Amino acid sequence: MAATGHALACRMPCSTRMSVLFASDVHLSAQRGAQVDRFLAFLAGPCRHASALYLLGDVFDEWLGDDDVRAPHPRITSELSALSAAGVHIGFVHGNHDFLVGTRFVEQSGCELLRQPSLIEVYGTKVLLLHGDQLCTHDHEYQAWRRTFTDPARQQGFLALPFDERERHAAALRHRSHELTRIKPDDIMDVSEQAVKDMLRSYRVQHMVHGHTHRPAIHRLDLDGAHAMRAVLGDWYDADPVLVWDEHGPRLVSSALLSDLSQP
Repeated sequence: MAATGHALACRMPCSTRMSVLFASDVHLSAQRGAQVDRFLAFLAGPCRHASALYLLGDVFDEWLGDDDVRAPHPRITSELSALSAAGVHIGFVHGNHDFLVGTRFVEQSGCELLRQPSLIEVYGTKVLLLHGDQLCTHDHEYQAWRRTFTDPARQQGFLALPFDERERHAAALRHRSHELTRIKPDDIMDVSEQAVKDMLRSYRVQHMVHGHTHRPAIHRLDLDGAHAMRAVLGDWYDADPVLVWDEHGPRLVSSALLSDLSQP
């Protein structure tokens, strides 16, 4: 799939104040203070002048249940709540780092928890949203693990453990994941083009937005003779890529360059 920065045409015009914003893989934690500050500035600035914000997973580097009040979780939850109270719709999709976000977080933050994949409409265009890890079908070991952590009964069993025990389990899992990722070929951990096309066909759409792979790009592809688009969001480790969808179509920009959205 070839990547390009060209925007798609939208069907209905609007001002920049009606932009729809997408972000994922922020990986917020107390150890990444600069990322926390950039994300809070993003929520308090450009997001206040958007019509909607969609967070497509791994917003938090580790979320061990809605009783996880380690920094910076309460601060982020409070700012999301303020954004929601200001009239901005916030959609939240589970990632593989924050799949235990639950109903208490939803109530406190004002976010809408979306199932995966989720179909929305942006400027008259149907768009499929998901974190993206389910598209990495070449990584059989990861998919087996994913089936485990998305099982509701296993999740409830984990959440029933004392918090310090959950922390120990999570630390061991992070270590194992790091070791496995280090030795896997890059193409194994990327999405499968066939999985992308199969999902688009299944939902009868030509547009998809996801994260997870940390490889920001807008890919054009041929889908049974029709033009299709897959926008991939990036992580916030060294940059802060955001997908902006407005009257000019979708484009990837740094959140620091969205000051125009904050203008009246």
